[in-house]
Formats: sequence, structure tokens, C-alpha cells
Amino acid sequence: MKVSIIGSGYVGTVSAACFAELGHEVICIDIDEEKVKQINAGIPPIYEEGLKELMKKHAEHHLIATSDYDYAVTNSDVSFICVGTPSGDDGSIDLSIVRAASASLGRAIAKKEGYHIVVVKSTVVPETTEKVVLSTIGEYSGKRAGDDFGIAMNPEFLREGKAIYDFMHPDKIVIGAIDERTSAIVSELYRSLDCEITHTNPKTAEMIKYVNNSFLATKISFSNEIGNICKKLGIDTYEVMQAVGTDFRISKSFLNSGAGFGGSCFPKDVKALISKAKDIGYDPLLLESVIEVNERQPLEMIELLESKLGNGNITGKRIAVLGLAFKNDTDDIRESRSIPVIAELLHLGADITAYDPMASDEMKKVFSNITYHISAAGALKDADACLIMTEWDEFRNLDSEFGLMKNSIVIDGRHMIVPEDIEQDIDYVGLCW
Repeated sequence: MKVSIIGSGYVGTVSAACFAELGHEVICIDIDEEKVKQINAGIPPIYEEGLKELMKKHAEHHLIATSDYDYAVTNSDVSFICVGTPSGDDGSIDLSIVRAASASLGRAIAKKEGYHIVVVKSTVVPETTEKVVLSTIGEYSGKRAGDDFGIAMNPEFLREGKAIYDFMHPDKIVIGAIDERTSAIVSELYRSLDCEITHTNPKTAEMIKYVNNSFLATKISFSNEIGNICKKLGIDTYEVMQAVGTDFRISKSFLNSGAGFGGSCFPKDVKALISKAKDIGYDPLLLESVIEVNERQPLEMIELLESKLGNGNITGKRIAVLGLAFKNDTDDIRESRSIPVIAELLHLGADITAYDPMASDEMKKVFSNITYHISAAGALKDADACLIMTEWDEFRNLDSEFGLMKNSIVIDGRHMIVPEDIEQDIDYVGLCW
């Protein structure tokens, strides 16, 4: 099939490359001419494992880019909206980019003969696809939904760092369409994937995405709350959760206590669902507590650090922060738990050295007044304490590097270190265990 994709960010670029790998002809639409040139040259505008290889393989064959909506719509059967939906100060999502993309699609569809389908893949709150996208396309195209064009919602469930794998090996595909014709055509795009498709309406598909992420975020905050209690009782929360996770009703996934969740999805999606709930007159107490626990959690590391160094003694201390990305295998720092930690350390007058295998350049845009190193050893040299913030595999193998520290105080926010396996004499403190 012929597919056009609006937006060349994380979801759009991954979807474009994977649809091309599935044998479809893909046209990326982006108003940024530099991104258009990059994609046509086979260069991904973002980092994601395996993406570079796919784009190089399909660029200018099954995958091209343009800034011309008319060309893309005329030469495709289905258009995916994959633009950003940033959060407002109150947690609600900003739909201005979605509206703009819908208007541009509407203008292009007005000039096209034949049926065209628009699929929303951007994460949007329930009712957006029908009340915003459908109505905007109808207004600008002068055509009727269901007769002249189809509308569907097809949420993504991609993990950063594993997005290519997740797209090609999905555990669920959800298509919420306004009619059976649209649903059938969108389903054809995924024919070669071994996964059952859930067919529903757009509003339900939108809700499935939010509930999916909100439930996972809830498991994390629950685990951190339990971890904090276990810490005060001298109980290993990981031993507790190992046993609890054997219950088939619970499972072991997302029960790891630590510094909390970040990234572009969980915090934004939970806050957006909270905002939507309040808009319709419901007070979502549980979801609000999920965010409250998550925002408090990384600052627990500062309290542990103060207890080790002595209250008021952080000023002038050299603190090494290992891990800047919100998770391993990505350079994405959005909502990274290291950000509030670094901000508080700077407020307390600490001298910060930092290392991350991939995310240092991104973090420099947030904090230009800390020292970045190209290795963990460089960041640890002469440090008074170390905070581990991200689950990079290389941190599990640190040993002699801790011997470079002035004071070998290690506060582990991700359960990375096994003290018994380390030859160095370190003062090890687990955040929740």
C-alpha cells in the first residue's frame, strides 16, 4: 500500500521505516526541510536502535520525504498523523500541531479524487480524533467522512530503545475506525505481522493508549512507594517484589523500585488523562498520586546523600551523576529523573560531574554549568559521592572506577550494583532497598 506520514519525530520516523520494511511505499511529510533532506539521504533525525539500518536500506526506494502535502496525499492511500502533542502547564495536551496537520491534510484531500484515509497515531485524549481531526478535515476538504474520506485512530505502543522490535513484533494492534471500510483498509497495512487486531471506535482506541501507559506508570509508583516503606523497615523490596510478581494476576514487569519514570509518554499521558478526567467532572485521586510519588522519588536520593555527607555539607562537594537519559538505550532526556536531581544539587551548591553513553549532548542544552565526561571513570575521579540514575548495562560492570573517588559513597537509584561482586570498598546505599 501507499502511505504518507506527517511528522518525522520519534513515532513518525520509526513508523515510516517499519512500514517500508513491511513492503509499503512510504512518503514522509515534514515542514522542516533539513529533516526532509536527512530522510532522503537515509539519515534518521533521531536515534533508535536499528533505525539507521532500515532508513539506509529503504531511502529513495520505498521511503522518501517531502514538505508538499498535495504530492504526498495524491500519491498515497492512507495518511498517518504522527505529530507532537506537548503538555500545557496544567497537564492538558496541546492539540495545535494536530489541528494544523489536519487542516493541511484537509486542503490536500480537497484536491484529490477518490477515497483517502487519515489515521491518528499521535497520542491524543479521547474524543480528539472525531471532534478535532475529523471535523477539521471535513471543514478544509469540503468532503464527508465515511463517504469521501475515512478516519481512524491507531495508537502506538513502542518502547524507546526497542521501538523497531516492538513495531515488527507487537503484542497488540488497536484500530479505532469510524466504519468497517476504513478499519479493513488500515488493517491491511499490518497483514504480514503475527498479531491479532483489536477493532473498535476511535474514542475507545484513544482510551486504550492512555490506560495502558497509566497502568504501567501506576505499577512503577506503587513499587516505589513500597520500596520507600521497605527501606525504612530494613527489608529488601526486590526480594518482596520477586515473590509478589510470581502471581499471574500481577506479573514481574514494572515492579522494579527506583528513581521513578520519565520519558515522553508516561508523565505526559498520566497528566493528560488527569486533565481530561477533571474536564468531565471527575477527580482522579489515584492517578494524581502516581504523579506525586514520581515527582518526589528522585529527591529521595538527595536525602540519602545528605545523610551520608551530613546535612548542609553538600555545598562544594563533587558529586558524580551517572546516567542522564530517562532510560538506557536512548539519548532522550525528556522527564529524565536526573534533571530534578541535578537541579537540586546545583541549588545546594554541589560541583557536578556527569556521564552518559549517549545523552550528554542533549543534557548540555538543559545544564551548561556542569562538567560532562566521556567515561564513567572521568566523572567518578575525585568525586565525594556518586548517584546512579539510568540503567545502562556498563554501570553494572563498574568496579575499579569507584577506586578513583575521593569518598566511595555510591547511591544507586536503579538497582545496578551488587556490592558483594565489587572488589572496591564502597559505601553503598540503595534508594529503596
